Amino acid sequence: MDSPAQRRLKAIQGHLVPASDDSRSEIQRNETAGEFSLGQTYSVVLPEKLQTGKWNVYRSAHSPLSLVRRLPNHPEIGTLHDIFVHAVENFQDYKYLGTRVRIDGTIGEYKWMTYGEAGTARSAVGSGLCYHGLSKGARIGLYFINRPEWLIVDHACSAYSHISVPLYDTLGPDAIKYIVNHADVQAIFCVPNTLNALLSFLSEISSVRLIVVVGGTDDHLPSLPSTSGVKLVSYSKLISQGRSSLQPFCPPKPEDVATICYTSGTTGTPKGVVLTHGNLIASVAGMSYPIKFHSSDIYISYLPLAHIYERVNQVLSLYYGVAVGFYQGDNLKLMDDLAALRPTIFCSVPRLYNRIYAGITNAVKTSGVLRERLFNAAYNSKKQAIMSGRRSSPMWDRLVFNKIKVKLGGRVRFMGSGASPLSPDVMEFLRVCFGCPVIEGYGMTETSCVISIMEDGDNLTGHVGSPNPACEIKLVDVPEMNYTSEDQPYPRGEICVRGPIVFQGYYKDHVHMREVIDDDGWLHTGDIGLWLPGGGRLRIIDRKKNIFKLAQGEYIAPEKVENVYAKCRFVSQCFIYGDSFNSCLVAVVSVDPDVMNDWAASEGIKYEDLGQLCNDRRARAAVLADMDAVGREAQLRGFEFAKAVTLVLEPFTLENGLLTPTFKIKRPQAKAYFAKAISDMYAELSTSDPTP
Repeated sequence: MDSPAQRRLKAIQGHLVPASDDSRSEIQRNETAGEFSLGQTYSVVLPEKLQTGKWNVYRSAHSPLSLVRRLPNHPEIGTLHDIFVHAVENFQDYKYLGTRVRIDGTIGEYKWMTYGEAGTARSAVGSGLCYHGLSKGARIGLYFINRPEWLIVDHACSAYSHISVPLYDTLGPDAIKYIVNHADVQAIFCVPNTLNALLSFLSEISSVRLIVVVGGTDDHLPSLPSTSGVKLVSYSKLISQGRSSLQPFCPPKPEDVATICYTSGTTGTPKGVVLTHGNLIASVAGMSYPIKFHSSDIYISYLPLAHIYERVNQVLSLYYGVAVGFYQGDNLKLMDDLAALRPTIFCSVPRLYNRIYAGITNAVKTSGVLRERLFNAAYNSKKQAIMSGRRSSPMWDRLVFNKIKVKLGGRVRFMGSGASPLSPDVMEFLRVCFGCPVIEGYGMTETSCVISIMEDGDNLTGHVGSPNPACEIKLVDVPEMNYTSEDQPYPRGEICVRGPIVFQGYYKDHVHMREVIDDDGWLHTGDIGLWLPGGGRLRIIDRKKNIFKLAQGEYIAPEKVENVYAKCRFVSQCFIYGDSFNSCLVAVVSVDPDVMNDWAASEGIKYEDLGQLCNDRRARAAVLADMDAVGREAQLRGFEFAKAVTLVLEPFTLENGLLTPTFKIKRPQAKAYFAKAISDMYAELSTSDPTP
């Protein structure tokens, strides 16, 4: 018979909860005896001997004995339907969904729907879908930007065991057509402007039986030919049809598919990530350990709901009874929405945080010597207080930082960052200026969002925290890039993930599935990480797929360089290019028009338009000099500096095909789009210096 220690070891290796003997004090053993120690702060090393002979599987210190699958205080919640029922029961009369957009399209103050009212609407929508003959397992497309109806339809899908298929409104008709056909979508919820796109290829999406128009009225809907086989109704009519014939819920099981999220990568057709209710509940359960929201919190929703980052934030907010206010649909008016809503929770992406950072620092530099000195004194004093765990003097907030906090409404108490790496000094800057935790997470659609996340109170920057308690992480050697578990002082390798948050596969695509999940169930992310000492926190250092080699053999991680240059005041977006035929990097920069105008005025440079200014050699030299200064500060290596730059006014967007929906640069497309600029830069470099 096995000893208690042996039984415990087998339980850990089998991802089971030990029947007894599970207190932390009883499992602190010596690793050489085949078990692990809980002396680390953030994550623990499991006693799992891998092919490398190393015990290098890490798990959150929150859940050292078993992976988290359910919310700790509510183990009965196993599906998205369960979590919504929990919210309605506990927060019936609390504010839930708020919008500024009136029925006539004008903008006013926020008007709110309670959790109870959302529950009633959810039942009506789900019953309306039943009225039109949609049964369990039907795929339902959501083809519009964030607004209350998006979440209500999603809740209806969960209550009646339908499968939601988010459709990015900016993907373009070809991608939408592909996804609808690939997923056999039977009903699509859209708005009037996306309806026009659907009607343009209606005959090519034969699986669709019902189109529901949100925000439209029946008398303004076009009539469809009877031969199309498609019913076209307004959202309000669907609600009415559902209310007149309410149907009982058809609750899903945790193993049932909740959603198919199509990821538009940098190359190829979109892949449908299949996520179950159990996947998403496990993800939120893990996030509930480091992140605590409250029913008094207000969250602003503007990140695309079709992206897993915003989607899971919504499920977490639902669990805590948070009020969710939606932006009016225009990113350029987001600051106005923030002022009206005054949220307490602000989740965003580095692209926006970099713009906030650049805007504040530029304003400080141009505010005059005395104001700049005051800001620097306040900043340094508050930074020291934060790093030492002390409360800073409220005087600094009154004199300096309260004016900055107003930019996000003045009440933000929590800031989250995801989708791509946030620069350590930008994170530090945000923490000081806004006086609240700035928590960075790392994840992907295939892991139901979060793989690792920082802990509140962790003041160290430059990492993405410890494993989500619902997964395990290991680093696998990548010898061709010289990353191994033997690396000193930190083990390095490709980040691999295992656990209940890992997706079920790509819809109708076993080939790509086998490329990313190995025989032992580990998902290979393609990202390179290292373990920091003193607590087991993860740092992302490279990307396996996008790496390229310069002529002398140096490897370049372009995202790393681009993230550094993003802090340059001129730079709105940056694309770094290099190849094995050239010995240096070049950059294409989408400039900030306001900064360019201010610079030209300060230099006394006359120009007819910004396009002419971007082509001015003096402007290119000024931008490159600023990029060099930022690069030196970030300690880029010599071969990581861009040696030439092309300035463009056009931003990189989804519409021009240069960005994915998660704001990552599509490198092959960018290379083709800027082919002439790249060629011209290398030609100019070879002319000015034959050996750059």
